[in-house]
Amino acid sequence: MLDLTRRLTTSYNPELKIWSGASEPSSYSNDLTIGEIIFEQLQKEPEKICQISHSEKTSLTRSQLLENASKVGAYLRQEGFIEETDIVAILAKNTTHVASLAYGCMFNGTPFHTVHPDTIETTICHLLNITKPRIIFCGAEVFNKLKYVVDKMNSENKQLETKIVIIDGVVEGVTNILDIFQMQLQSDYKPESFKNGIDRTLAILCSSGTTGTPKAVTISNSRKIFEFYSYLSESDIQYSPSSLDWVSGLLVLTSAGVYGTLRVISKEVFSVASFLTISHSPEINAKQLRTLRYILFGGDRCLSETLKKMQLYLQFEGILHQGYGVTEMGSVVTWNFGPQSKLASVGTLQSKVQMRIVSESGEALGPNERGEIHCHLGQHWGGYYENIPATREIQDSEGWIHTGDLGYFDDDNYLYIVGRKRDFLKFRTKMYYPREIEEVIAQMPEVAEVCVFGIWNEIDGDAAAASVVTKAGCQLTANQVLDFVAENISENYKQLHAGVQIVPNLAKNSNGKVKRQAVKEEFLKASQDKSK
Repeated sequence: MLDLTRRLTTSYNPELKIWSGASEPSSYSNDLTIGEIIFEQLQKEPEKICQISHSEKTSLTRSQLLENASKVGAYLRQEGFIEETDIVAILAKNTTHVASLAYGCMFNGTPFHTVHPDTIETTICHLLNITKPRIIFCGAEVFNKLKYVVDKMNSENKQLETKIVIIDGVVEGVTNILDIFQMQLQSDYKPESFKNGIDRTLAILCSSGTTGTPKAVTISNSRKIFEFYSYLSESDIQYSPSSLDWVSGLLVLTSAGVYGTLRVISKEVFSVASFLTISHSPEINAKQLRTLRYILFGGDRCLSETLKKMQLYLQFEGILHQGYGVTEMGSVVTWNFGPQSKLASVGTLQSKVQMRIVSESGEALGPNERGEIHCHLGQHWGGYYENIPATREIQDSEGWIHTGDLGYFDDDNYLYIVGRKRDFLKFRTKMYYPREIEEVIAQMPEVAEVCVFGIWNEIDGDAAAASVVTKAGCQLTANQVLDFVAENISENYKQLHAGVQIVPNLAKNSNGKVKRQAVKEEFLKASQDKSK
C-alpha cells in the first residue's frame, strides 16, 4: 500500500491551476515493447499455471502460453506483418486462445484492432474499413457475419485481401488458430525490437460512440498500461469480465503478463451471478468475499449508496477502489485508494499525469470549481487511426486531451466526476445533472438501480424523469419516489416533473453499463402505451 500511496500523490500548482501526479521513474527502457517484457516474464517458472478459463474449463501454463504466442508472432512475420500499418483484427469473447493471439501480436510489434463480436455489421464495416486489417481472428459463432463484412471490404478495395482465422470453435475449410499452433518454432525465436518501442502502437480500440459513430483509438506501448499494477505479485489472481475491446480487458491482460499473476477469464457475459459462481460463492456472503484484496472498478460513476452497501460485505477497509479514464488515455489515470469519507471520489492522479479543470470560456479553474476535465499524459498519443481532424478536436496543440467529462478537485486534490459535458440538462433555464437526482433516489432502501434523464418540451426544456428498479421482494410506487425526491431536494427544477416508472431492469451494454438513451426510449414508449 505504501507504494500505491507514493505513486498516487497529487500536488496542485495554484499559479498554473494544474494538478500533477508524482514523478515516478520507469523500471524499463523506452526501447522495450510490452511484448518483450512479457516474453521475458513467461520464461520464469514455466510450469506455473497463468490462465484459467472458468467457462471453457481450460488452463494454460506459462510455457504453453509462451509457445503458442511465439508461434502466432512467427506466423505473422511469415505472413509479412512488418510495418506498423499491418493490422490484425480481433472479434472474440474472453476465450482460451485470445491471450496467445494478443501476446503474439505484441511479440511481433503488430497492432491489433479489437471490436466486440456482437457489434452490428454496419458498424463493423465502418471500423474495419478504417484500419483495413489483413487478417481477422474471430469465434466460429460470428463467422458468417464476418464473412459478409470481409467480402464487402475486399470487393470495395481490390488491393485488400483480408482473410479470416477462427480462434474459438471450428468452421470447416477455414484456417484455425490451432493450425498455427502446429507450426514448428525455431529454438532461437525472440520478439521483434524497435527503437522507441514505447511509442509504437500496441492496440486499436473503439471509442464509446456516445458522440457519434465509434472511432479507432490508438493505444501505445505506454508503461501506464501496467505500472500502476506494480503492487501485484505472482501469487495474486486477477479476474476481469471485460474482453479485449475494452480498455479494462487490455489492462488486465497486459498487467497479468508483466507481473506473472494467474488470470481468470470467462466467455460468459458478466452478471452478479456469474461473478459469485467464479468466486465459489452461491450468494453474497461476507465470509466468501474475504479473500478479495481489491475490487477495482470504473467506466461510469457509481452511486455512493451502492458503494456503502458493497463495503458491508467486505472484510478489509478501503478494498473498493474507483478509477477514472477514457479510452483515448489508454489507461486509468486516477485511482481512489483514499479514506471511506471520499467514497464518491475517483481518486488522485497516477504518476506523470497532469489535469486541469476548464470553464466554458476556456479559463482554468481552482479547487471546488466545476468544469471540463483536461488531461495531459506526458507521453506520445497516436490519436484516432487515420483521422487527424477528430484527433485535433479532442487533443489541443499542447497535448491536453479534452475529455468531455465535468468534474472538480477538492481541497485534498481528490477528483470528483459530475457527469458528461453533453449530459447536463436545463429546466426553465436552470442547469442540473442526472447524477444529482440519482444519488438521492438511491438512498431509498427499496431501490436497487436508478437512471434519471430529461424529457424535453418546448415550454420547460428538460423535465427530469426516472426509471427505478426495486430490490427483490420490495414494493415501491412512483408517488413514493416523487415524494422522497421532493423531501430531499429543495430546488424545483430538480424535481421529477416528467414522472417515474418502476421497471424490471435497465437497458445495459455488454459490459453492464447503463444505456441512458435506451432507458429513456423505453420510458417514452411505456408512457405512450399507457396513454392509449
